[in-house]
Amino acid sequence: MKYKEIIEKMTLEEKTSLLSGKDNWQTMNIDKYNIPSMFLTDGPSGIRKQTKDPNKVGFNIGSPSTCFPAPATIANSWDVKLCEEVGMLIGDEATCKKVNVVLGPGANIKRNPLCGRNFEYFSEDPYLTGKLAASYVRGIQQNGVAACVKHFACNNQETRRESIDTIIDERTFREIYLTGFEICVKEGDVKALMSSYNKVNGYYTNENVHLMSGILRNDWNYKGTIISEWGGSDSRIRGLLAGNDLEMPTTCGETNIEIMKAVENDVIRESLVDNAVSHLLDLAFSTDQAVQSKSNAFNIEEHNLFAQKAAEKSIVLLKNKDSILPLNNKQKIAIIGDFAKHPRYQGAGSSSVNPTKLENVLSIIDEYDINYIGYTKGYSRFGKRSAKEINSAIKLAQKADIVLLFIGLDSSSETEGVDRKSMKLPENQLELIERLKDVNCKKVAILSCGAPVELDFEDSMDAVVHAYLSGQAGSRAIMNILVNNVNPSGKLAESYPYKLSDCSSTKNFAKDTNSVEYREGIFVGYRYYDTANVKVRYPFGFGLSYTQFEYSNLKISEKGVSFSIKNIGEYDGEEIAQLYIGLKDSTVFRAKKELKGFAKVFIKAKKKVNVKIPFDDKTFRYFDVNYNTWRVESGKYDVMIGASSQDIRLQGTIEREGDGKSRPYKKSLLPSYFTGNVRDVKLDEFENLLRKKVPNKKDIFYRKNRIIVDRNTSIDQLIYAKGWVGRAFNRLINILLWYYKITKNRKKENEIIFGFIHKPIRTLSRMSNGLISWGQLEGLIIMFNGKPIKGMSKFILEGCRKKDTVKLYKKKYQQE
Repeated sequence: MKYKEIIEKMTLEEKTSLLSGKDNWQTMNIDKYNIPSMFLTDGPSGIRKQTKDPNKVGFNIGSPSTCFPAPATIANSWDVKLCEEVGMLIGDEATCKKVNVVLGPGANIKRNPLCGRNFEYFSEDPYLTGKLAASYVRGIQQNGVAACVKHFACNNQETRRESIDTIIDERTFREIYLTGFEICVKEGDVKALMSSYNKVNGYYTNENVHLMSGILRNDWNYKGTIISEWGGSDSRIRGLLAGNDLEMPTTCGETNIEIMKAVENDVIRESLVDNAVSHLLDLAFSTDQAVQSKSNAFNIEEHNLFAQKAAEKSIVLLKNKDSILPLNNKQKIAIIGDFAKHPRYQGAGSSSVNPTKLENVLSIIDEYDINYIGYTKGYSRFGKRSAKEINSAIKLAQKADIVLLFIGLDSSSETEGVDRKSMKLPENQLELIERLKDVNCKKVAILSCGAPVELDFEDSMDAVVHAYLSGQAGSRAIMNILVNNVNPSGKLAESYPYKLSDCSSTKNFAKDTNSVEYREGIFVGYRYYDTANVKVRYPFGFGLSYTQFEYSNLKISEKGVSFSIKNIGEYDGEEIAQLYIGLKDSTVFRAKKELKGFAKVFIKAKKKVNVKIPFDDKTFRYFDVNYNTWRVESGKYDVMIGASSQDIRLQGTIEREGDGKSRPYKKSLLPSYFTGNVRDVKLDEFENLLRKKVPNKKDIFYRKNRIIVDRNTSIDQLIYAKGWVGRAFNRLINILLWYYKITKNRKKENEIIFGFIHKPIRTLSRMSNGLISWGQLEGLIIMFNGKPIKGMSKFILEGCRKKDTVKLYKKKYQQE
């Protein structure tokens, strides 16, 4: 144990004080031992260190920082070096702002296009996710501060995210949802890790011994700090037993007292507390020197220029009919769309950054050698229909040779805490697109959003440029792509289905239930589409260039593959080559192909380069649920080199000797999984995969239409509470929600949904900064269960007990 000498001098009270936040963003300091406080702040698109008091909860505005492209955007670069450089600049800004821990990157898998937080995540593929996330981590930590990879694990929807129980089989858990984290831990050497809000197979991740101790600590040999999601601690004692070190934010000493009593009553050993303190001291001491030694200034222009470079390497050209792009100065160019003037450049929620500068297309258009004839708004970004705006757009388009149409999703559609309702663009934008069909001009769609949308309008477009959420310098990056100052090289890090029902997870995503079943198993994204032969609009790994590439000369060895790529076009460009592996005659069900390596290479026009992609420990493995270990199966593996998952350019085979025979599955019991047709797996087959019964999704009803309320009952479920107090509380929240809906205040509507509707009522205490104690919460629960007088009495009594405790705590530790 590190820092044993310091820990042995500390009292139990001093130790426990370190295990919970000092306030909403800082950890506790103890001056007598020279233990510094750490500041933790949101990432990963940039530093969101809020300018308000650290005790203020919520997504308050941060001090100006560089807003880099969102992870969903940079993932399209497939460029590990670029990710590391972005991480380095974020870490540099963290040190300048005295931030010890950057809460990012997110390594969650994009299970479904509607997840409201997909813009914060890299990919539907765990290998690509892990490699890019590890690069971010290495970059951030080169500055001496810590990255904190999140949200561990299976936080793949925002609906009821703080109480939902993810039901998943062990192989899917390991291969799809944990592999990215594993790479981040082992190759990124990440110093901190954040548990997610949700449960996994019945246990909150923060309290999940199998996940935290068994896999993270033991299997991966993780030595860093484990931090709870903000307000994500249900039982502080169970969390500590599972391996959690730091609970955030503060509970004003309440859970510290719980830990002390648990030690005194031999519920937990003091050595467990010592171990957690050791992890925290290591994090604090290892990051403090960096934040104390750095100046308060970073190079704004240099960072902005690199944010532009990152966007340029990540923008994806999806369509370019008759090579309409790049633009030239002989064409009359009109610009339509509110996003051209007010760019959609980042997602909403905890990752929102206050940019150091922000350009828009209109402000820079005169710098480019094109025949620009005018702009009109075309639509309201928050969905309000306007015939006047559409008519104005039609008139302008009639004067143009080419219309640049800037469209996408507004920030209220992609935000933390709320899942999208559909894959469609707003109706007013679709109406504009429909009306533009009759105008005799060429049309280029510039799409801004952080996740797939339905692209039924694609046939009416001559070109489609997907900018994703391209950060504060995204407008200049978009223009540089359009005029070929930069040759586009981005490729999709996720598949684009035709419609939502094509996705393997849609029938089991964000339903009004207490659990979510991952019935699709390992068949997520391209693993499903390619195996089940489901057509997609754009496959995983797809992206066009202004030049063309020819692949040849594949050689396969025991160590990896080598091959040649020639640029046969007229422009210099970058190509992303992808290595996929498959095994047709497997005794376990597998996807048709899986990404196991990639390389991004720059090639001058008419030149050829040789490319090598090595095999690694993940190339041939699968997780054997019979023996709870990774195995390699004997067989002849297909080795495929592709320009996308569906554009395989070179192919060969390699024989592999396995490390033991095991048949973990009976084909007759799992027919859907052996064919990959998993969109509608029945309950009994899913239970065969799980090897256990699925828990009841429904609430435990007290009697007809009434439930027994506990601390993990969500506020929207209080409509079924036995007590009128609970139902009244629910109705009050819903009246507010209704008001914001009819007034079309999407921001406030989302705040109500995020802040109240799906939250478990325990967060009324855990996120209140000591305003409501755990005992007072019990009083509320008694009221909600139909005993208002008894509940109110307890609430008042516990409030009196708490008052002096909180006052003493704040005086002692927060110096207030």
